[in-house]
Amino acid sequence: MAIYTHHLPAWKREEVEQIKDLAGKHTLVGLVDVYGIPARQFQQIRRNLRSNAVVKVARNTLVEHSMNELGGHFVDLNENVSEHSALIFANGNPFKLFKSLEQTKTKRSAKAGEITPEDIVVPAGPTTFKPGPIVGELQQAGIPAAIDGGKVKIKETKTVVKAGQAINKKQADVLSKLGIKPMPVGLSLLAVCYEGDMYLPDVLSVDDEAYKAKITLAAQQAFNLAVNAAVPTACAGVTEAQIAKAVREARNLGVEASIYEKGVIELIISKAYRQANALKAI
Repeated sequence: MAIYTHHLPAWKREEVEQIKDLAGKHTLVGLVDVYGIPARQFQQIRRNLRSNAVVKVARNTLVEHSMNELGGHFVDLNENVSEHSALIFANGNPFKLFKSLEQTKTKRSAKAGEITPEDIVVPAGPTTFKPGPIVGELQQAGIPAAIDGGKVKIKETKTVVKAGQAINKKQADVLSKLGIKPMPVGLSLLAVCYEGDMYLPDVLSVDDEAYKAKITLAAQQAFNLAVNAAVPTACAGVTEAQIAKAVREARNLGVEASIYEKGVIELIISKAYRQANALKAI
């Protein structure tokens, strides 16, 4: 049910109208997660996106008011509003928007308590650390370490934290010292409304190469099915392949049945010659 905001103070009313105006000027309206982005980097991201998208930070209550006043599918965005979300407005394809935001991300060191989006793997090998307390710190973080040639060496490749797990303080401190930055920094698309539908990251996160490979495989399988089932289609090359297949099968039938027709006689003689040679060898 829509929530009317005529009773809002003037500045809040103006903010709501600005959000609604931006929504009316763009085909895409979504929410992005801005957690962990330093202020300077956030401003830089906004400048970089200026030609393609508008990022607007507003109070959650005003975002919800705006979406409710817009109505329709926009109301569903309210379910994804969070403490660290901001609005994004853009034109074009939601899949391209998702991909462009992912490509602008960088990495930063992890903080204690954060959930890693991917496995954090520490490779085996020498480090730049000299013998000291760092050996114990590594071991306490679950990383096997020892002294080798006056330097600290990690004895084996180790998955310190698996995707979806929280990073504790000891792990965060050691990973920072090792220069491992597992946490992505950038705008993460939480949800986007486009042409009456809402899209979430699990739908927008498409592996282009894998998708292309599936389409190619499907096309090949459809082509083979049409040829083998003798189904005439407008697909390029199908008719030619069907005729070539029919010619091969007719020729083979003619040879096996010893039907003396033009284009078959030579093959029948060749077959007889091979069989004669085989008998002679025996």
